[in-house]
Amino acid sequence: MTSLPESKPGAKKLGLVIDLDTCVGCQACATNCKEWNTSGHMAPLPDRHPYSAGQEGVWFNRVHSYEAGDGEDGRTVHFPRSCLHCETPACVTVCPTGASYKRAEDGIVLVNTDMCIGCQLCAWACPYGAREFDDDQGVMKKCTLCVDRIYNEHIPEERRVPACVSTCPANARHFGDLGDPDSAVSKLVAERGGIELMPELGYKPVNRYLPPRRAPKADAGPPKDAGPLPSQITNPLLRWVDKVLSR
Repeated sequence: MTSLPESKPGAKKLGLVIDLDTCVGCQACATNCKEWNTSGHMAPLPDRHPYSAGQEGVWFNRVHSYEAGDGEDGRTVHFPRSCLHCETPACVTVCPTGASYKRAEDGIVLVNTDMCIGCQLCAWACPYGAREFDDDQGVMKKCTLCVDRIYNEHIPEERRVPACVSTCPANARHFGDLGDPDSAVSKLVAERGGIELMPELGYKPVNRYLPPRRAPKADAGPPKDAGPLPSQITNPLLRWVDKVLSR
């Protein structure tokens, strides 16, 4: 089985922060992820029945939509799902060949497809359903945080973010070092009460989700003054104007 790198205080933990309050479920993140990665580090990403109702094939990012709450508190929540790049990922420790591994320098969990034998033990071990099996190549694939993009010096620095982050029209996806408490993403998590998925399992996912915020209830306040009745208007000019406008 595969061992994990030694955890050191202050180590870099690259990951995503996803705002469930502003995500509109447009699928732009999933589409751009597919577009970038189908010719990138984990290429190709095959499709199965691409025009069917489901997302069949290899998708590193999938967006699920749910109806949450009742009555006035009800709302549609769009939930993007991808690899969470856990600190202690079960998908790595269960791998019999070392194909699944976690990088010490930035915490990204990757798959070496040259070593993968397609046993799919990692998919069984991952409780988040983040692994995608490529039937064509017989190997497992997954989100890489666009490792071939975020370190690409041929791309302007401001664009060195995962493809899903760069394309989100609602600015619901954020990328950065969650191991640095002073980073923008860490401050955002602290400010909004970001949560990790299923912390009780002990895998310590790095990615965080910002929960939906309750919509403020409209305050009717005191009834507005409807103004004087026509019979109460004493000014002849104003009475004439009121009569004309009331026709």
